[in-house]
Amino acid sequence: MSVGALSESHPDRYKWIALTNTTLGIFMATINSSIILISLPAIFKGIGINPLSPGNVGYLLWLLQGYLLVTAVLVISLGRLGDIMGRVRIFNVGFAVFSVASIALALDPFHGGAGALWLVLIRLVQGVGGAMLFANSSAILVDAFPPAQRGLAMGINQVAAIGGSFVGLILGGLLSIGDWRLIFWVSVPFGLLGTFWSYHSLRDNGVRASARIDWWGNATFAVGLTSLLGAIVYGIQPYGGSAMGWTSPRVLVLFGAGALLLGVFFAIELRVDSPMFNLRLFRIRAFATGSIAGLLTAIARGGLQFMLIIWLQGVWLPLHGYAYSATPLWAGIYLLPLTLGFLVAGPLSGYLSDRHGARILSTVGLVIFGASFVGLLVLPTDFSYWAFAVLIAANGLGGGMFSAPNTTAIMNAVPADQRGSAAGIQAAFMNSGMVLSIGVFFSLMIVGLTNTLPSAMFRGLSRHGVAPALAHGIANLPAVGSLFSSFLGYNPLASLLGSQASAHVTSAQWHALTGKAFFPGLIASPFHHGLLIVFGLAIVMSVLGAIFSALRGQRFVYQEHEIAERIDEISLGAGAVPGEVALEGDVVH
Repeated sequence: MSVGALSESHPDRYKWIALTNTTLGIFMATINSSIILISLPAIFKGIGINPLSPGNVGYLLWLLQGYLLVTAVLVISLGRLGDIMGRVRIFNVGFAVFSVASIALALDPFHGGAGALWLVLIRLVQGVGGAMLFANSSAILVDAFPPAQRGLAMGINQVAAIGGSFVGLILGGLLSIGDWRLIFWVSVPFGLLGTFWSYHSLRDNGVRASARIDWWGNATFAVGLTSLLGAIVYGIQPYGGSAMGWTSPRVLVLFGAGALLLGVFFAIELRVDSPMFNLRLFRIRAFATGSIAGLLTAIARGGLQFMLIIWLQGVWLPLHGYAYSATPLWAGIYLLPLTLGFLVAGPLSGYLSDRHGARILSTVGLVIFGASFVGLLVLPTDFSYWAFAVLIAANGLGGGMFSAPNTTAIMNAVPADQRGSAAGIQAAFMNSGMVLSIGVFFSLMIVGLTNTLPSAMFRGLSRHGVAPALAHGIANLPAVGSLFSSFLGYNPLASLLGSQASAHVTSAQWHALTGKAFFPGLIASPFHHGLLIVFGLAIVMSVLGAIFSALRGQRFVYQEHEIAERIDEISLGAGAVPGEVALEGDVVH
């Protein structure tokens, strides 16, 4: 008997089949969003280019952000397409696209810039597959599970989503030791299994929307958001004599075009009969407050992941004797408490939200989430690991308490024929928040480094015998180079100093300058200055998110609301008082 026939003959089993299949898809997609973070040094070494040279920084940034950008741009369109054409159909195609792209990445036939460009372009294609998975998985789960069990299902699914991003860090560190192509091959068997399994086991049992595709809305949103997020990518890069490119003509044009097109997009969505981005959903309080809280949390969480990697790979691990080549793997291992906190809290909070609603759990979760940033702020740069582990575990715990109840409350609050669109909006907010956080937090960190690093760099180099002119030149290089060096686990001083310095310093001084301790010790204080700015903003985002979460109202399920309204109408015919049965304050008419 086939899996599909089994699910037909045993309807209650289908929900668990749907949960397992969608969880596999989301886990695979999120692993691939983070596995590359740790593996970039091995990838660039494998294709034979230096990621820190000025001409190659663009490859570095697009490999980091291209996947997230494509998923952010396409998830709403693909979620709405799932409402119209069938969510399972789009989900199945997503598995196939993702698998083919993974094979193409592993088989990169080029070297140098051409090899990097191949990886960037195929990662964009892989992002299309990821968007198809992200856009429809939540809707498929809501279709399969009754309201009383959706929180548990979402909790498990959200654990896969967030947990996968941290599992990817460890996998990337392990696989990059062997061969950089393994980083992409690892997804292939899971992708092929998921493609076959989803095709034979999942079925479309949701309500289809009878509507035409909103072509103008799709086009203006895609081009507008791409322009806006692309401006963020280019804004991080140096421009002329500036440390960043926020004032470059390209960035200004992209920002202007993005803002204009998104303005046109919202005007279109208010006028068409079947909008891609259903703004009317924001009249539902649980949807609107939950969505805003989710966006704010995504911004805070995205910056956290990058800052912790820089902190570990660029500062803490080298200071504690770890070779630079080993820091990617150990950074992933030392971040395990963050994943474990989320793994514990996600399913449990989802289960509890089915019984008690999302407001208290998600709001308390964001308070714990924000408090963990306060704790990280007061840690010294060269911290005690156990204090660090407790704080990041608390961060994961708070994030898990928020995520599953919040997603469940949002999906429960929308009509059945809008679930794909709602899931797409949530995925777009999450991925846009990640891209935005990279731009904002990297920029804030660069500002902090620019204000403090040059003087510290000049003093440190001069004390170790480097000629004043050379020390001044190195100290005044764009801070983004030092930031990316830390992020990639590089010690750049040997290449920056070159043979000119090595001929004028003693062997002991040269050994100290290029050893494990000098560069991390040099940037530790400037990095902490930037960290104060970055985590300070994350605290603000967490507090605002908690406020919106607290304003979501009582537990609200749209289908139950519809039933209550019908009962109310029947009761009115029998002389009952209006409003005795209907839920109050959840839909703004």
